[in-house]
Amino acid sequence: MKKSGIGSTFDSLLEQEGIFEQVDALAQKRVVAWQIEQAMAEQNINKVDMAKRMKTSRSQVDRLLDPQNNRVQLDTLQRAAFAVGRSLRLELTGVRAGRHARPAKTANTDGARGKSNGTKTL
Repeated sequence: MKKSGIGSTFDSLLEQEGIFEQVDALAQKRVVAWQIEQAMAEQNINKVDMAKRMKTSRSQVDRLLDPQNNRVQLDTLQRAAFAVGRSLRLELTGVRAGRHARPAKTANTDGARGKSNGTKTL
């Protein structure tokens, strides 16, 4: 009896289930939250002090450090990095082999008239 799926990657399983992007985003957020927590621990910075350094509330710091919360804004990540003496680096990378890029969403640039004189990427 031949077993299907042997040799498949975890990424391909997530893609088949339609959750790759969600899982990948959460994993990246967990790594960033962990790195910020490590930097805070190295410098003996508690959450209250971190909030003061970031000029925000402690509840915002809690959301930032929550590994399950992937709804953190870029400027919040930048302020957190700066607060612990680090910089935030983002980069766009190529699509991994076997993965297909999603088609770009387009919007009508002619507004309510309904005529399309071109599209723009959202």
